[in-house]
Amino acid sequence: MADTVLSRAMSGTLDSLLLPLPDRVAELLSELGSPPRLAAHLRAVHDVAHQLADWVEQRYPTVTFDREAVLFGAATHDVGKTVHVSELSGPGAAHEEAGQTLLLGHGVSRELARFAATHASWAEPRVGLEDLLVSLADKIWKNKRVADLEDLVVTRLAEASGRAAWEEFIALDGVLARIGDGADERLAFQASFPIYD
Repeated sequence: MADTVLSRAMSGTLDSLLLPLPDRVAELLSELGSPPRLAAHLRAVHDVAHQLADWVEQRYPTVTFDREAVLFGAATHDVGKTVHVSELSGPGAAHEEAGQTLLLGHGVSRELARFAATHASWAEPRVGLEDLLVSLADKIWKNKRVADLEDLVVTRLAEASGRAAWEEFIALDGVLARIGDGADERLAFQASFPIYD
């Protein structure tokens, strides 16, 4: 891949300690002509999803979840903003359905494409732990705390672990505070890339 602003947003090492986006996602974003700022955002959320997945695996070794789905979902959750670019700097939800449609159209399975549509609708009954982790990564990357979302995660983890909800809340709060401490660097990284290449 040529050294472009987009490629630096997806995998550059000089301006970021964030993990690079997976090759499959980088190829897709290149093909779609992704705005560099979107790629930087997806990279930041993907990096946070890695941290959350690592924490869940370490603290809850008996909890079964699809780590690769979480990482792919985090890396592609806003892909619909390649079509709805105005939603990169303003509100809107049109990117959610558009993102799922784009992913399906590029051969991504429905199981993985769903995150583009579910990352903002965590209260729906069909939402699993993977969806909640993607939604959580999409908030905590910028240190935004959403009590309703965190309560759902705590409930799922308490059910899985058999521990009291307050214990799981304290554990989750601690990891989110630690991850949230890096928000300024992630925000600066994202802001260093233009919307248009």
